[in-house]
Amino acid sequence: MKKAYIVIILFFLCGAFFTSSAQNQSITLEDILVKDTFRAKGVHGLRSMNDGEHYTVLENNGKKITRYSYKTGKPVSTLLNLDSIESKNIQRISNYQFNHDESRILISTNIRPIYRRSYTADYYIYDFKNKELKPLSEQGGQRLATFSPDGSRIAFMRDNNLFIHDLRFGSEQQITFDGKYNHIINGAPDWVYEEEFAFNKAFEWAPDGSAIAYIKFNESDVREYPMNMFQGQSPELKDNELYPSVYSYKYPKAGETNSTVSVHVYDIQDKTTLTMDTGEEQDIYIPRIRWTKDPKRLAIIRLNRLQNKMDILLANVRTGHTTSLYREENKYYIDESNLDNFIFLEDGKQFVITSEKSGYMHLYLHDISGREIKALTSGDYDISDFYGYDPVRKLFYYSSFEESPLEKQIYSVDAKGKKTKITTVKGWNTVDFSKTYNYYINTVSDIQTPPVTRLFNAKNKLIRVLEDNKQLTETIQDYALSPKEFIQIPAADGETQLNAWIMKPVNFDPSRKYPVLITQYSGPNSQQVKNAWGGVNWLNYLTQEDYIVVCIDPRGTAARGEEFRKCTYMQLGKLESDDMIASAQWLAKQPYVDSQKIGIWGWSYGGFMSSLCILKGNHVFNTAIAVAPVTSFKYYDSIYTERYMRTPQENEKGYAEHAPLNWADKLKGNLLLCHGTADDNVHVQNTYELAERLVQANKQFDMGIYNNRNHSIYGGNTSLQLYSKFVKYLNEHLK
Repeated sequence: MKKAYIVIILFFLCGAFFTSSAQNQSITLEDILVKDTFRAKGVHGLRSMNDGEHYTVLENNGKKITRYSYKTGKPVSTLLNLDSIESKNIQRISNYQFNHDESRILISTNIRPIYRRSYTADYYIYDFKNKELKPLSEQGGQRLATFSPDGSRIAFMRDNNLFIHDLRFGSEQQITFDGKYNHIINGAPDWVYEEEFAFNKAFEWAPDGSAIAYIKFNESDVREYPMNMFQGQSPELKDNELYPSVYSYKYPKAGETNSTVSVHVYDIQDKTTLTMDTGEEQDIYIPRIRWTKDPKRLAIIRLNRLQNKMDILLANVRTGHTTSLYREENKYYIDESNLDNFIFLEDGKQFVITSEKSGYMHLYLHDISGREIKALTSGDYDISDFYGYDPVRKLFYYSSFEESPLEKQIYSVDAKGKKTKITTVKGWNTVDFSKTYNYYINTVSDIQTPPVTRLFNAKNKLIRVLEDNKQLTETIQDYALSPKEFIQIPAADGETQLNAWIMKPVNFDPSRKYPVLITQYSGPNSQQVKNAWGGVNWLNYLTQEDYIVVCIDPRGTAARGEEFRKCTYMQLGKLESDDMIASAQWLAKQPYVDSQKIGIWGWSYGGFMSSLCILKGNHVFNTAIAVAPVTSFKYYDSIYTERYMRTPQENEKGYAEHAPLNWADKLKGNLLLCHGTADDNVHVQNTYELAERLVQANKQFDMGIYNNRNHSIYGGNTSLQLYSKFVKYLNEHLK
């Protein structure tokens, strides 16, 4: 990237966190992983109410829903308290939603996870007038229960089929009948859509409640991936004591067959279902459907398999006929973050969408015919989140990295381009607006400061501090914490400056030489280096043990424009590993670094990178820890991998050149591989196959396999044991 960003170095010589005498306690791994000593508080289950003057919050560990006044920030009433109603089946509210007039509330409990975003639950309906609590259905766990716009019905999914519960009659009607595990899914995405297009619900009520549109996933021809499930502990699967069971699910790997998808609309009155025309091509993606404000017109987002062409089709739900509303092509790919920034305005005559066509992510306003009216934002910076449009003030709200890739601030802009910065505190800002945009709740943190949540009115006047994390701030003062300092490190091209932060040992002595651990993720459009609170974690613990910790975002990461973000296209791993090796070489030249003791660690894509770096950079790195690593992108899923690499059939060289598998014979240092056997995301196959390559190359390495654990590797004492293993390994090989 041509433009280098100003280095921000934060030295807290006399601040709240790094003052003197109070720093008399050492962090333990138990503090971090068991006791939650450093857990930050927030405002949970926040919902703006219809009047725009009140909001609700889930409190008391999911026992109570409290209504607050935006005007004062103070509690007004308790809407629901589990302790005051008779229900043995509900111990905790996991989530909730109101109907259209807030006379009823739908709550979920007893969550049973499926994958990252999906779960089954038990749903209950509470009637405020009658003070009655009733189950949504008694025929088994439900998914995705959602009120109709008029509040008279609730649609939900069970056993891969869609159902409608009519609140007026208490009846339950099944509207799809072909749902079958590992074959047909109605109204929810398959595994790969859920993971890589980041959504969970694939059905939507029409704006007047007259119909339900849904996506059908036919995964019958997708190959299954089997995972052995052992007896284990925490939880224990007793039936698997002698013979493991096999969990098989549909997982399309790169270049393999995907689900075929179709869009259907069920008419509530006629009880008929019509299929929408999405074109003749079958090998496509439909990652979103959106109703327009007209209940007769449905928007369908369609992507080609390479994800570099996006069409938005406008369907007549009475005929199924579609016309083109919008088309975009990209020489690389269209990022999935655009999908949720496509919103129809309340007047039904315009829509907003984000695009990178200028070289940066920006907001664009179009009319309902698809004609671009204007770019709402522009400049050499990326916008991040689109929060919505206020039709009264005629303002569009969004967040962006205009001031720095390290800072996220909130702005408004009108249709004439007049822009106003809303947030004033430096750091990482998020916001929740009231339904009328008369108020907003802002949460901000920076690299040294835990999150602070404040309530403001539309004139940006502070009404109340809702959570300042004062207790955490005071707790931190009792510990010796090393500050994070922002630095920049030259990339391998010798021109680009990479954003990074460094934590030096607590009792840093510049005359000494210390071991270094590089922490990174490095995946496309990811960001680890930002002016945001990252918590107190095991990396802080390492600084007590005389390690220097450095976090680096290589080329390919976020918030610095499309060319920086997409330069890794067709060659995942090449530039990122080049940059990590160059960064390690730069660090090795610093007077306080032991050049023979440089390590790297990472998880998932970060594990791919750390395993590749210890092999490709065997002259620089002494030690690596790779957790749940991708060791060849041929093993990873179709949507993610092909977005950045195309298919293995089209890009054999790109897949092969930087697969850690193909570098196994280069190992010189110390490598620890860790993986869960029930990882549905990055399969343990990746670690097993790399291990076999290392064995056949007669290379010594270490490995930790975690029974029945998923991609996050947790449960019981698992996390404590895992991170203790990391520390022990580093102490043995890097010190």
